[in-house]
Amino acid sequence: MDLLDAFWAYERALAANDVAALDHWFMDAPDTLRAEGDTVLVGHAAIADFRRGRDGAPARVVERVHVVRPAPQVAVVTAETRRPDGTRGLQTQVWQHTDAGWRIAAAHVGAVPAPAPDDRPDPAVWRVAGPLVASTGKGPLVHVRLAVKDLFAVAGQRVGAGNPTWLAQARTEEAHAQALRRLLEAGAELTGIAQTDELAFSLAGTNVHYGAPVNPAAPGRITGGSSSGPAAAVARGWADLALATDTAGSIRVPASYCGLYGWRPTHGTTPAAGLLALASSFDTAGLLARDPALLRTAAEALLTAAGTPLPVTELVVDEDLVALAEPEVRASFKAACRALLPPVTTTATGVAEHLDDWFAAFRTVQAAEAWQQHGPWITAHPGALAPDVAARFDNGRRVAEAERAHAEQTLADARKVLDAVLAPGTGLLLPATSGPALRADAPPEEVEAVRVATLRLTCLASLAGLPAVVAPLLRVRSLPVGLCVLGGRGSDRALLDLTTGWRSPAHA
Repeated sequence: MDLLDAFWAYERALAANDVAALDHWFMDAPDTLRAEGDTVLVGHAAIADFRRGRDGAPARVVERVHVVRPAPQVAVVTAETRRPDGTRGLQTQVWQHTDAGWRIAAAHVGAVPAPAPDDRPDPAVWRVAGPLVASTGKGPLVHVRLAVKDLFAVAGQRVGAGNPTWLAQARTEEAHAQALRRLLEAGAELTGIAQTDELAFSLAGTNVHYGAPVNPAAPGRITGGSSSGPAAAVARGWADLALATDTAGSIRVPASYCGLYGWRPTHGTTPAAGLLALASSFDTAGLLARDPALLRTAAEALLTAAGTPLPVTELVVDEDLVALAEPEVRASFKAACRALLPPVTTTATGVAEHLDDWFAAFRTVQAAEAWQQHGPWITAHPGALAPDVAARFDNGRRVAEAERAHAEQTLADARKVLDAVLAPGTGLLLPATSGPALRADAPPEEVEAVRVATLRLTCLASLAGLPAVVAPLLRVRSLPVGLCVLGGRGSDRALLDLTTGWRSPAHA
């Protein structure tokens, strides 16, 4: 049994209070240690006596696992956990490989208090802090804490779209957006409305009006956007799940920067009613979570069509596409791919040779649609947007009809090529972003350069309307970077099933 199989077997024994199994996994030695609070138990016998004298460990969910191997046959495993009351915890174990297999030589259990209620309404994360809607008490998402991006209608609230001028003029919504309603009907509780970059036209996660959310996975660095608030809420443990949008990467980029799982669905397979659009040809309603199994369960509540997924049986990598990422990302990506199942093969898809034309066409159509959607409001409210956001909309204003028509034809041709590359059962692996999150104080020119580099990776799923799932499997200088898998049209369930099996990023 390998290390992670042993770890999860120990976790199952802990959840079941199987004392005999727990004794089995701790090394039978006089110097085995278990520490919690100010108490240290020394020796296997003392630890076994302690377990027999209690009624079991408090219920908890393991949200993330980190593995470091300081020496041959030795591993340090740190698990991030959450209890039902919201308390976060850390469990660190030193595992040693013995003649009998992997065993725990030392363990430390620590709890981190949940944020105090008056600490929760961080204005850079929450526009409206809840809870706003209680759980129905039944369904697959019962009591799951949900953050919703401030683009979805919430009954009794206004859509703020990341801009105070927009918010001041918005009407109070009479009904929930359809995607939100589905998650609430599945049992989720709405814990708050989370901030977005202005009108969702950014990938940075910084908002001149409300500030930049803290990225707990990369302190001092941006969260990525435009689903910045939802990503920060989930990463900080203030929500379990986030309903967000992805037009050009606005779920995938924050997932990559914040060490989360993220899902951009096949275009049109999740409800758009009650969602403020940016560019409707590319807008999708998707999800962010720390737990891939929760992401899969919640996705089932959103998908509009039933179906049994054809499993992903072939994972391919195009090195010309991977070369778009920074060197350290490429190295981590290659290491991660070696540990994946099914085994990864290298294939020359030919996509890279078209990418410049496709990327230019995508940006043209996205900008044109964004101006068509919001141009009248922007014209009526000069100075309401940050200069960089306003410039992107102005690019759309300048797109001529003939230029747009040519770009739309280019995208139609691109979809045919990608549909052929991503045959049923095939997944294309990419780094989710060109690099880890930028420092929060990075100069504007660096932010824009990274934005363009990352868009070259994210635009493929967007321009073709394809599903993509990000898993936090890469590491660059201790910073998270996501591994993204693209699938053929409608293969959402298969991709989610696949990445749920990639549960532990031990090789990151």
